[in-house]
Amino acid sequence: MIELMAEQPGDRWEVEALYDLCFAPGREALSSYRLRDDVPPVPGLSQVARDELGILAGAIRFWPVHIESPVSSEGSTPAKEPNLVTALLLGPVAVHPTHQGEGLGGSLIRDSLAKAAELGWQRVMLVGDAPYYRRFGFERLEHVEMPPPTNPERVLGLASASGAWEGVCGRVTRWQEADLAAGRP
Repeated sequence: MIELMAEQPGDRWEVEALYDLCFAPGREALSSYRLRDDVPPVPGLSQVARDELGILAGAIRFWPVHIESPVSSEGSTPAKEPNLVTALLLGPVAVHPTHQGEGLGGSLIRDSLAKAAELGWQRVMLVGDAPYYRRFGFERLEHVEMPPPTNPERVLGLASASGAWEGVCGRVTRWQEADLAAGRP
């Protein structure tokens, strides 16, 4: 039996080893990693999956980001300063090769997205394959720009609150606010 639980600080290196196993060399050169530099994952949303022996079977992480939207908070007039819209950046999510094909990745994603909605996160985004992530409700974000080099076709978003992505456009930037000790936006 697999158990999902919040990632703890002591899990960090084991999770990084899983990511190294599951992803191509150079993964940390991707633009999404630049958004994660020196920003801790959101507490309580980043999870690990362990088997009955306590062996790591999968992991998922979430990071806070901003979208610099040139629209005012009222949504009608351009703001003098960019409006910083808050979102979660999902990823990476990985499943150990010995557990792939068991639905564990989907379980990690669904469970974490439900927790994110409970904590008040209205927007979740990722860079990934639309055919896979569509089953969880993700759609292409046409007007949200990840740092280059990112294929815009792979920038996907999910609104956990109705209309949460409406009118949101602009560049995704690193989190600049206070610590998220409570895991809330």
